[in-house]
Amino acid sequence: MISQVCAAMIGTIAFSLLFGVPRKYYPWCGVIGGAGWAVYVLASGRWGIVGSSFAATVVVIFLSRASAVINRCPVTIFLISGIFPLVPGAGIYWTVYYLVTDQLGLAVHTGYAAVKAAVAIVLGIVAVFELPQGMFAWTAGKLRRIPGFCSRSRG
Repeated sequence: MISQVCAAMIGTIAFSLLFGVPRKYYPWCGVIGGAGWAVYVLASGRWGIVGSSFAATVVVIFLSRASAVINRCPVTIFLISGIFPLVPGAGIYWTVYYLVTDQLGLAVHTGYAAVKAAVAIVLGIVAVFELPQGMFAWTAGKLRRIPGFCSRSRG
């Protein structure tokens, strides 16, 4: 699992580079993407793809909003990069592959699973964005008082 989390962190940072995220936010993006994948892997054994996608998305969006308030920057910097490992790209690929190769039963099965995961991701995003901004601002204010906590993120 540690190698998977490290790969998710590296993949998130690489996507951040392609997405045009400022260099000083790469560590934040990597930690958020890795944390999301860790939750996904830990929850997948108990809750399946849909539940683990929802739980991991909640963690990613919560950390993204907190990081945006701490760093005083837009949340999309962390949100889009951090959600990258959770997107059901392989499910979509296999759905199209099965459609092209005329294996309709498998296409329906994998497509339905990919859509369920995508809906769980959307619901996780909506759930966390319904939390009041003041909660994140209060937490960020407390964290800024910790010496050295946010000193590297400014500049």
